[in-house]
Amino acid sequence: MTTTPSAPTSLIDELRSLPSGGAPVLAVTLGTFTLRLATGVTGTMLLFYYASFPEFGANAVQPWEVGILGALFYLSELVGSPIFGILSDRLGHRRMMLVGPAFGAVAVVITTFTTSLLVIGATRLLEGGSTAASVPSILGFIAFATATNEVARGKAVARFEAATLAGLMVGMVLAGFLFPLLHAWAFLINAVLYALSFALYRSGVRKDAEPKPGAANHDKQEGLGRYKRILKGSHVWLLAPTWIAINATLGLYTSQTLFQLVRAPDPAFASQQLMGGFSPVQISLGLGAGGLLFFAGLFYWGGRFKDTKRTTIILRGIAGGGVLLVAGAGINHAAGLPMPVTLALIGVAGAGLFVLAGATPAAIGLLADMTEAYPDDRGAIMGLYSVFLGLGQIIGSTLGGLAAQVYGLDGIFGASVVLLAVAVLPIRQLRGYEHHVGGPLSDDGGGPKAGPAGG
Repeated sequence: MTTTPSAPTSLIDELRSLPSGGAPVLAVTLGTFTLRLATGVTGTMLLFYYASFPEFGANAVQPWEVGILGALFYLSELVGSPIFGILSDRLGHRRMMLVGPAFGAVAVVITTFTTSLLVIGATRLLEGGSTAASVPSILGFIAFATATNEVARGKAVARFEAATLAGLMVGMVLAGFLFPLLHAWAFLINAVLYALSFALYRSGVRKDAEPKPGAANHDKQEGLGRYKRILKGSHVWLLAPTWIAINATLGLYTSQTLFQLVRAPDPAFASQQLMGGFSPVQISLGLGAGGLLFFAGLFYWGGRFKDTKRTTIILRGIAGGGVLLVAGAGINHAAGLPMPVTLALIGVAGAGLFVLAGATPAAIGLLADMTEAYPDDRGAIMGLYSVFLGLGQIIGSTLGGLAAQVYGLDGIFGASVVLLAVAVLPIRQLRGYEHHVGGPLSDDGGGPKAGPAGG
């Protein structure tokens, strides 16, 4: 008779039981935070920068231009991620992690000295390349490191997503204080943040902590052909529509919505009380409060991998997003409502945000599960995280720009409803192909439930 060991009580304990130990996973998580912190500072300060272009002697920036510039970042991430993912499998995850901060540092130094939208567009491409180089290698390493531990995987991917969003959110909050103080010179601070990220990856991930590069096991002439065959043989495309739509919805609120909040009020949208006139400091404080709720949701749902199916968490997240949108639309038109009603709507929006947070680690967990059938190609498959993120953000950024141009924030809320409806459509099929590393319990607690092999 065998005895089932008791579950570890903390992430540190769980990571110590992994083949690579806990320190490298924690190092890449911290490196992810500093990398995304720099990205968040740059992205948000650019919105403030665009809004103040006339003060610098440049032409006013239009919403559609903001949408295009935002899309360029994610276009670069989308195109570069598969390439860097394959390179991380062939050359080593650690080596590719180091490329990202170097790209980012160059981009922010250039941004400091220009008001040309053409040049800024080029820096957006370069900074998108920074993310494309780092994220597939980080996620490929996490998938490798947690291959033997279901609970550690759930918590590690949740903390990766938390580090990603915490970095972005803290960067957004910090930007609201840095830009009024230092203006364009504040972009140079990001070069230091990228250098810190580089140091964390270089010193925190030992060369012997990662899997040996799989190039020796690959036909060197295969290249992208092998990648295409892997994708055709997996069920990853069932996840694609849902993950893209969720990222598109989130993309509406990390760029276009912030621009609408800080721009000069437009008389055409006088009935929408959230349209324009907010200061960078007010935006930062609001983002800080929302970020805390979102992180709480990430940690909660990331700890539920052992007893709740990934698709169940995603479905609940989509429902939470719907609640958030309804409450947000109510707040946008709450000018004549009593204050208690407005406060109640804010509370409902916060609850929806908490539940929505679970969709992101659950989707990453599903993608990590799909790498188990292809252990030599984890970086290539996990690179799809950035592909789906990039596609979603491009769709969200451009769709949001068009919707906001015509309907203001009401247009953004309407576009979000359509995107969440798209996200629901593939879930039923996807449920039949869930694969769980450690055989988590079914939703009813009745025993292990795994999907078909290879899924």
